[in-house]
Amino acid sequence: MNEIIDLDANATTPLLPAARDAMLALSGEPLGNPASAHALGRRARKALEDARERIAARLGAQPDEVIFTSGATEANNLALFGLAATAGRILASPLEHPCVIEPLRQLEKCGAHLSWLPVTAAGCAELDSALARPDTSLVALQLVNHETGAIQPVREIASAFPRSVQFHTDAAQAAGKMPVNFRDLGVTSLAVSAHKFRGPAGIGALLLKRGTPLHPQVYGGHQQQGRRPGTESAMLAVGMVVALEYAVTHLAEHRAKLELLCKRLWELLCQFAAPVVLNGPTIGSPHALPTTLNVSFPGCRGDLLLMALDLAGVACSTGSACSSGSLLPSPVLAAMGAPDEVLRSAIRFSFGPELGLATMDDAVARIARAVHQVRGSPPVPAPAEGVKSE
Repeated sequence: MNEIIDLDANATTPLLPAARDAMLALSGEPLGNPASAHALGRRARKALEDARERIAARLGAQPDEVIFTSGATEANNLALFGLAATAGRILASPLEHPCVIEPLRQLEKCGAHLSWLPVTAAGCAELDSALARPDTSLVALQLVNHETGAIQPVREIASAFPRSVQFHTDAAQAAGKMPVNFRDLGVTSLAVSAHKFRGPAGIGALLLKRGTPLHPQVYGGHQQQGRRPGTESAMLAVGMVVALEYAVTHLAEHRAKLELLCKRLWELLCQFAAPVVLNGPTIGSPHALPTTLNVSFPGCRGDLLLMALDLAGVACSTGSACSSGSLLPSPVLAAMGAPDEVLRSAIRFSFGPELGLATMDDAVARIARAVHQVRGSPPVPAPAEGVKSE
């Protein structure tokens, strides 16, 4: 059986060995509850607060602005429900991840007036001047789209509103992959998830601007200033900060590698799996994060192609991991105005810098064979046989 090639890194990433080692080292020490006053508790508290300080430093925040959560889903929910405690006027992007869209829909049911930002065909939100109303109470706009890799104009749109307007950004697909500075973005809150940048699953953070009132969604403890009570995991926090520091330290070299991988994947798909349609920003665009390539294969049903690729040992998806199980057309691509054939034949490939060029060639060979199999068209020479790796 072929070794599985992971082209679904936007769903999750492999745990960084250094992060695993740091967690194992901490787990070998006797630790108490970080909220306990005795020596074992103080030892756990020290590890936890050290991680909080280092995470804040890497993301342009203050330590007391870092609220640990179970991941970006909880962080997004905490921000949206916590900031919009009373019904008001909310402005959001239709490109958002389900863990933002669904809370917004719940707020709408509770009486909030929800309006949507217009979206370009390349998958970037825009601010219509008519929507920049002074009575807006909350704006939600992700930093990087989870399906297309399109970088959203968060700073520009945030600056169009008074400072009294709460502004939340989901940075789950941005942290560790591009420079993220909480203070410079001019937002009220920002969500991240450790397993998106090779940290452990089960931990993330909400950055909340100092002095911002936040209504907690869980009660029963004093931890994290009562904003998110419950026992924090020092071990997961240590794994998270080690992975984040590694990713931030290597941002430039990883970006160069990812640009090469993304360009190669697109060019080889055009050569060996045509016709193909690019969904999202132009390859190499400053508005695109080169971790993601969303491609439609006209003549293929996306669900059938996904199964064929799984059998061929290529892990990928038709959308976000939280919504792809529905097998419905992508709401992100629908918001971008993609025609039906493009919608129903779209596949998201996402990858990290640990992938090699030779592996990408192998992936394209498998993808091309699967595409022609689903289309029922004659096979073409496999790219791995006809393309020399650089």
